[in-house]
Amino acid sequence: MQALYDVPAPAKLNLFLHVVGKRPDGYHLLQSLFILIDWADTLHFERRIDGRLQRHDRGDALPEDDLCLRAARALQQASGCTMGADIHIEKRLPSGAGMGGGSSDAASTLLALNRLWGLNWSRSQLQPLALKLGADVPFFVGGRNAWVEGIGEVLHPMTVPAMRLAVVKPGVSIGTKEIFSSPLLQRSNSVAIVAGFPAANEERDADNSERHSARHSASTNSTGFLNTGTERLGESSESGEYPALGNLAQQLCNGWGRNDLQPPAEAASGEVSQALQWLQTRYGNSRMTGSGSAVFARISDSADRESEYNSGSQQEADIASDSERNLKATLAGLPDGWVGRICRSLDVHPLRGWAVD
Repeated sequence: MQALYDVPAPAKLNLFLHVVGKRPDGYHLLQSLFILIDWADTLHFERRIDGRLQRHDRGDALPEDDLCLRAARALQQASGCTMGADIHIEKRLPSGAGMGGGSSDAASTLLALNRLWGLNWSRSQLQPLALKLGADVPFFVGGRNAWVEGIGEVLHPMTVPAMRLAVVKPGVSIGTKEIFSSPLLQRSNSVAIVAGFPAANEERDADNSERHSARHSASTNSTGFLNTGTERLGESSESGEYPALGNLAQQLCNGWGRNDLQPPAEAASGEVSQALQWLQTRYGNSRMTGSGSAVFARISDSADRESEYNSGSQQEADIASDSERNLKATLAGLPDGWVGRICRSLDVHPLRGWAVD
């Protein structure tokens, strides 16, 4: 194989993001639901026999030693591969958005070079390299929507209902360090667990360890969710059982939880608040993803329309096209310097099959 062209690197959204603790090394412990969306960068890879790694930017210049080059170098050194690569990057994802663009590029680089160089490494072999590159990179290498814990490295694959979302990135970008060091950052008062998912308890600080002990002393059903503290995802049924996992996924998609990083981001930039209000006015909901500054809104009737439009009649196809045009026209009215797109969630990463489990 000499080259791989048009390799996608899709973005992610955090449907919620709770800060639940802090490790002794200063890293914050999180709980979140990461979903893949169809807004993506595009990468192209050409094999070199001289071992050199070179990046070519098809657009705005990236940092000299970006995550793609670091990923390629890490895989080359760990595998002992003597081949190199020319890596061409078409950046379509906005930077400083909290959508994982750089991490996704790095993950697609690992997966593509694993294939281009004929290494045939498994996903479990690639994941340690991914984690060293950044906390979000393992998610993209994993290739599935996931309930995420720890600093982002503890992944529990989760089936998520299909969604359509409006995603808006205002002109401002906010540094992650600024958000996590803000005095406005509040830790969540409760830690959620999905029974059957092994929690990353060893990663949590002493305070969360106490919560863990308390919640496991409670009676929970194997299909459900239990929150300690004042919050609960889902209501108990008459039998005392919690909702089935599929229902929990639907609740998560319908706006459960919050983003604990959003108040510091809004304080740092009024544009984040403006973008949230812009979406709230048009779609009735809005939330920031990651550490910002991109925000998103769920387009609530997407699932119903999807099932209607897939039945195949020309009339239904026309309705679908009109709907998409109207949504895109709405985003065309964004303020100067903002970018936005109507996105769809992905069931799996497009490169999921490029590494075996």
